[in-house]
Amino acid sequence: MLKTRVLTALALLAAFLCVLFLLPRPLMATAFGMAAGVAAWEWAGLMAAGGSARVAFVVVVLACCAAGFGVAENAFPILWVISATFWLVAIPFWLRRRWSLARRKSAAYAVGLIVIIPTWAAMVGLRDRSPWLLLAAMALVWVADIAAYFAGRAFGRNKLAPNISPGKTWEGVGGAVVGTLVYALLAAAAAGASPLANLGWAPFLVLLTAISVAGDLFESMIKRQAGVKDSGNLLPGHGGILDRIDSQTSTLPLVALAAHLVAK
Repeated sequence: MLKTRVLTALALLAAFLCVLFLLPRPLMATAFGMAAGVAAWEWAGLMAAGGSARVAFVVVVLACCAAGFGVAENAFPILWVISATFWLVAIPFWLRRRWSLARRKSAAYAVGLIVIIPTWAAMVGLRDRSPWLLLAAMALVWVADIAAYFAGRAFGRNKLAPNISPGKTWEGVGGAVVGTLVYALLAAAAAGASPLANLGWAPFLVLLTAISVAGDLFESMIKRQAGVKDSGNLLPGHGGILDRIDSQTSTLPLVALAAHLVAK
């Protein structure tokens, strides 16, 4: 299983780097759109949608991506604000109350749009600014996940959300915060910036770490309510696309919004 996970991860990374650095903008947006379409298929499956409803939701997501690409300058910031509001305001209450989307099909699909489309827009928007910016933002989430895993394994005692994801601990969250800050300092140094001059970003990095954890917990809750372990089986050893981008869906739109506001 570990070998399968590693090989799949390497293949995904190679494909992602090719899209990130080699494809022209329309093909890049299309490639990311295809991933959004797969995520839409998986989301509809978690909502127990039938085949025709799943196809319809995929079509809607792809149509939204295509429409957004044509008016990116105006549409993308709006999508990022909607996403940030959802994750920062709604999700803390949602996780605490463990609301269910079962038998609320309209709400379920609306939430799916909020989860998927701003993430696609963030990937396109960040890549437009710099491929390295998108890679750095996604790597921050990867570092947080890895640091949380090892810190939780080594020191985990206090459960974070036992009714949603029993394996996650507060110690793991602490490890994720430390890992994120160390990563940011090293990235700043590698970019030729003074790490100490960028300490003002520390609160935002802590917020990003917390939001990444919220994204992970949210998808875990949705899967638990759906009675499944993974969102899909497309990726050997990893599950589905949503399983791989759960933390990215909550983090990337916030990074994209911050980059947009700083650049103004």
